[in-house]
Amino acid sequence: MAAYQYLVEGRVQGVGYRYFAMKTAEGLGICGFARNLPDGRVEVLAEGPEEVLEAFEARLREGPGFARVESVARVAIPARGSSGFHVR
Repeated sequence: MAAYQYLVEGRVQGVGYRYFAMKTAEGLGICGFARNLPDGRVEVLAEGPEEVLEAFEARLREGPGFARVESVARVAIPARGSSGFHVR
């Protein structure tokens, strides 16, 4: 089981990005959460099998239709044993 923190920059607040991340994560069986940060980025924490997280990251880089993703930074973090995926 792998876990990553993703920091997503661009036009990612007010365009449904967190809910896009949640629906994508639920479809892939990934646990974690997505939340807006005060600086305009979206933070996503995700846990799951490495190959599934690679597919998830690819979708995060695309984003929903109204988003404009400029960058996604990924940092490995310790797994937290989360269940489900939530929007905060």
